[in-house]
Amino acid sequence: MGKIIQLLEGLGEFVGRLVGWFTLAMVILTLAVVLLRYGFSTGATAMQETALYLHGAVFTLAAGFTLKREAHVRVDVFYRQFSERSRHWVDFIGTLVFLLPLCIAIFYFCLDYVLRSWRIQEASIEAGGLPFVYLQKTLLLGLCISLIIQGLCELYRHGKALFYKGAC
Repeated sequence: MGKIIQLLEGLGEFVGRLVGWFTLAMVILTLAVVLLRYGFSTGATAMQETALYLHGAVFTLAAGFTLKREAHVRVDVFYRQFSERSRHWVDFIGTLVFLLPLCIAIFYFCLDYVLRSWRIQEASIEAGGLPFVYLQKTLLLGLCISLIIQGLCELYRHGKALFYKGAC
């Protein structure tokens, strides 16, 4: 089981680092859009939408990576004063009771929305826009998948610390 967890966490690490480069691409594209608009009085709708797609990818696909790095916003008024074992319990129960059910619910409620978009090959309504709106909507499922995978890894890690003899 440990090998599978390592593989999944490695995949999350790879995706997180890859998506991190999307921010550089967004900056370059946004700069190009601004230069084209104000320097040459021309629009670049496809470039602007590409920057928006990348922005969505950063926030959805890197969610699991952010969870792995414990970088999500946390209200830890009490948490930071807990013992290590208590923090493992909070993270284990929080993942099991809140994170995983919420991700499964979001996936379930978004699935039809995404599939309908794929069925009609939904495209931008803007002139010169991208014909890939269905790909952008698919990022919603990517968010759920990345968080579910990392949530399972977190369950394993915290469960091992809590239930394996001598771990804590």
